[in-house]
Amino acid sequence: MAEYSYISCSKIKPQGWLWRQLRLQADGLSGNLDKIWPDVRDSKWIGGDRDGWERVPYWLDGFIPLAWLLDDDDLKARAKKYIDAIIAGQNEDGWICPCPPEQRGGYDVWAAFLILKVLVEWHECTGDERIEDVVYRALKQLDGHILSRPIFGWAEARWFECLIPLKWLYDRRPEEWMSDMAVHLDMYGLDYEKMWLGSDMTRKGDRFWYFHNHVVNTGMAIKCRAEMSEFTGEDPDAFADVMNYYLRVQHGSASGHFTGDECLAGPSPIQGSELCSVVEAMYSYEELLRITGDAFWGDRLEETAYNALAATISPDMWSHQYDQMSNQIRCEKIEDGRQPFTSNNSEAHIFGLEPNYGCCTANFNQGWPKFARSAVMKTPSGFAVCAYAPLKAEGNVGKSDFTVDIDTDYPFKDTVKIRIGVSKPHRMTLKLRCPGSAAGMTIKTPDGVKKVPDNKLEDFVNVTRVWNDGDIVTIDFDFEARLELCPSGFTALYRGPLCFSVPIKAEYKKIEYERDGVERRFPYCDWAISPKSDWAYGFASEKFRLIRSKVPDMPFDRDNPPIKLETEMYPLDWKEENGVCRPAPESEEPVGEPVKIKLVPYGCTTLRMTEMPDLTE
Repeated sequence: MAEYSYISCSKIKPQGWLWRQLRLQADGLSGNLDKIWPDVRDSKWIGGDRDGWERVPYWLDGFIPLAWLLDDDDLKARAKKYIDAIIAGQNEDGWICPCPPEQRGGYDVWAAFLILKVLVEWHECTGDERIEDVVYRALKQLDGHILSRPIFGWAEARWFECLIPLKWLYDRRPEEWMSDMAVHLDMYGLDYEKMWLGSDMTRKGDRFWYFHNHVVNTGMAIKCRAEMSEFTGEDPDAFADVMNYYLRVQHGSASGHFTGDECLAGPSPIQGSELCSVVEAMYSYEELLRITGDAFWGDRLEETAYNALAATISPDMWSHQYDQMSNQIRCEKIEDGRQPFTSNNSEAHIFGLEPNYGCCTANFNQGWPKFARSAVMKTPSGFAVCAYAPLKAEGNVGKSDFTVDIDTDYPFKDTVKIRIGVSKPHRMTLKLRCPGSAAGMTIKTPDGVKKVPDNKLEDFVNVTRVWNDGDIVTIDFDFEARLELCPSGFTALYRGPLCFSVPIKAEYKKIEYERDGVERRFPYCDWAISPKSDWAYGFASEKFRLIRSKVPDMPFDRDNPPIKLETEMYPLDWKEENGVCRPAPESEEPVGEPVKIKLVPYGCTTLRMTEMPDLTE
């Protein structure tokens, strides 16, 4: 049985900087794809002639929760147009994808797994009574389909994604074929345990592409056994822990995410991390939180969201990268054959509408909405604050209605204030995640002050009491700036869940054109971004001065970051080659006296240096 459960997006109200981030997303590319991008606007899913596979389901997977989190009637109506068309297009035998019968044998049913997840998301937001029958008929048909035509391609690699709608259905109307279907999916799908336990198949891709070392499949697969555990009862954490360990050791980057461009790429700070892998890893951490209740996955979720996700999308959310790099000194097209990526093309790291490939254009928008949905979850005895961000969540405990209202500028500030609303006094347990990145944590409740001991960090603290309307809980985190060794052998600077980078002043050149019938026009054009300040440094000091300012309207604004760390750094001889910095400096011998540099959050940078030599000794 899952430890926690999601609260419907209709019962979550983002506030503060999180509301502004989601509003930027709705007003940017994510909220306009159905108007400007043919693969969504003219998709076969709604009777058009464009993509009839993963792109509309990917987009809806983020667009639907976004609409309900913002309580935006226009977004809701546009989502309903797609859902109505998808339901109307379901065949009598249950087949739900836009594919004629004679082509079903060659259709990769990954899109079916994905659209069924979307329909479940729609139901959770709306309570639409049509959905249970639609999902039942689609899964029943799919079960027979895969027995006669075993899954292949992306479905074989992502088999466990189908367990999510399958478990949702099983909880409502359990039938024996459903648990059998889970076993069939497990049998026919890729065996990630075999690949990751005692195998060298998951090391650097070296331009060898296959489903098993594909970075997005990897990000998804972190949760594969946890999803299966809901049918088998196996330990949901065991394999995820192993996979997470090897990813961090073999492919870890300063941002908290792992590299893969398109395949797993090793620890070099000039290897890329695909945006789809960022949001899919976040969803894996969210599911692991829900199923296991392990606070460790909240740490992984926060560091990925606040660093890797924020950095690889423009602050106005109109453009994005396919690949980000920890040390990223330029975002311009590289001469073909000179790019450092394992298999991605020479424009994969530029910002634009669909650099390299359009999957991330559709898929990136699940990141922030699902993060907001997962920040507070329901437990059997109350609520769990799994990630810290400003929002209000509603739910009931017994016969009492509760609200958990979180007021904070975290991760940019160190204080969280939680106001409890309750219809009548009632006993409830509020679980508070203790970040592993904190040096300490102090909790003030109506019953007094409690300091969290070191052995409870990276865990949950339970506050169990009879709550009265208006009760306040205040949390103060003790975050210290710290240098940490990265898998690359270089060092990065952290404070709390935030990684810090040397920001590089950037010059933006707008690129507008048309390709394959798709226009790039401002604001959804491409950008060539070149450096206009020095970037070659190593850490000269372990002393850091904290500088804070107001969180701006664009929370991850490149020009006005809400927090900085000033320190001394040595200039180094570090060359640029083929449009990127070389993997390492020519020498770690300083070429000048220390200079004062203000480092800013990784998520508040476009061009940056993050992993650098530690010359403090």
